[in-house]
Amino acid sequence: MLRLTSGYPVEESVDPDVFNLELRKFLKRFGVTAQREIESAVESALASGALRGTEVLPVHATLTIPGVLKEFHVDGEISLVPPPTAA
Repeated sequence: MLRLTSGYPVEESVDPDVFNLELRKFLKRFGVTAQREIESAVESALASGALRGTEVLPVHATLTIPGVLKEFHVDGEISLVPPPTAA
C-alpha cells in the first residue's frame, strides 16, 4: 500500500521518524566533513599565496542519490572577511 507524503508516493513500510533521523545524521556528517575540508583547503591556499584572505569564494555543491535523486545543486559564497559597513 502507498501513501502520499508531500505529493509523492511512499511505501507504507517507510518509517518517517527513522528516515528523518537518518537524513539529519547524513546532513550533519556532510556538513561537518565539508567544513573541515573547506577550512583545510583555504588554509593551504592562504599559505601558498593562492588566496590573499580578502576574497569572496564561489561555492558549488552537488548531491546525488543513485536511483533516487539525479543531481541537486546548491550554490553560494563564502566570504573571508566581513562585509563593508555602511557609513
